[in-house]
Amino acid sequence: MDHYKVLGLTRSANKEEIKQAFRKLAMEFHPDKHAHSSHQLKENATLKFKQVSEAYETLIDDCKRADYNIRSNSYRNSANNYGGNSDYYNRSYQNGYRNSYNYGYGYSRPTDAGGSASIVTKFEMVLRFMTTRAFLLNAALAG
Repeated sequence: MDHYKVLGLTRSANKEEIKQAFRKLAMEFHPDKHAHSSHQLKENATLKFKQVSEAYETLIDDCKRADYNIRSNSYRNSANNYGGNSDYYNRSYQNGYRNSYNYGYGYSRPTDAGGSASIVTKFEMVLRFMTTRAFLLNAALAG
């Protein structure tokens, strides 16, 4: 799921444009507005509202937006390197989201031709490990 497509924005959108797009779509798909609609229409509107809300939460926060942009760029680049089928990666992310309805992510990183993780993925894993609270506490105590 591309958060920019969900909100109908370009990657260069500023915070005001993001807020306006969210408000417009939130009013359109809010569950209270579809309280008297058919069951199927109500479910579709609720799902769309959740997607719009997640996209807004990600794109309005500068840190989350930067992380999302890095992740989405790496997936597009890896999709182009592995046959150019970027829809495969978008569908696998979207299906993971649809099945879980939580804010965890249901995707896995692509690997290179040898089956090992890319250098970016390895760096990201090391960086996440080194910034965990337990690691930082142990490093402070050891120092």
